[in-house]
Amino acid sequence: MAAARADIGIIGGSGVYDPAMFTGVRRVRLHTPYGATSDDIEVGRMAGARVAFLSRHGRGHRLPPHMVPFRANLWALKELGVSRVISPCAVGSLQEGIRPGDIVLVDQFIDWTRRRDLTFFDGPKTVHISGADPFCPELTRTFHEAARKLKLPVRKGGTYLCIEGPRFSTRAESRMFRQFADVIGMTLVPEAQLARELEMCYLSIATSTDYDVWADRPVSVKEILKVLDQNVANARRLIVRALPAVPRRRACPCKDALEGAEL
Repeated sequence: MAAARADIGIIGGSGVYDPAMFTGVRRVRLHTPYGATSDDIEVGRMAGARVAFLSRHGRGHRLPPHMVPFRANLWALKELGVSRVISPCAVGSLQEGIRPGDIVLVDQFIDWTRRRDLTFFDGPKTVHISGADPFCPELTRTFHEAARKLKLPVRKGGTYLCIEGPRFSTRAESRMFRQFADVIGMTLVPEAQLARELEMCYLSIATSTDYDVWADRPVSVKEILKVLDQNVANARRLIVRALPAVPRRRACPCKDALEGAEL
């Protein structure tokens, strides 16, 4: 297992993975107390860092959002030594000012899911982690600076509203959601809070594909695919640029998330 250790985990869609970005890749399959992971984990080096990549939905996008084994995924990354998790994901925009192609480094979320396993602590130990600031400020700062140097359309801060899926919102829901949030997606919860329970740093790179249905703007599949391709390319560029700037030692509160949380 020592040969497959990693410091940074990337959980993303299969489109984000590019073998050319890695060297010395080893495929790892781990068994966890929570079952199998979404897919095998690719462990190698990227931009000088030891990285583990996991396809959230599995090869062929076979797992819908509500069926992703979030607990197994995070547990396996922790077993590999991962202390920081980077999560590129596609979202819909709830605000006029967040255009298709924009990147939002979110700093808050609202949980609108219904039936997911939200915690590792189902008893007998009772743990209440703080949800006040669920994302790593150190990773957010590092990636924001890298995005600006690359001149990418980036916004630091914003609220991600996570719905259960797999259906998209009704227009009424979308109009309601935009009063409280900036982007909408289906995968951030419980991924972010599970990472916090394992005292791992977590960053969501939310890339907007289109305006959600609050905006009466019919969008063709061709247009969405074009934006998706550009978003994937930008996410790859951002990750490769930012990784060398990630501090070796963590000075953020994420590493102490369980301190004082147990009853």
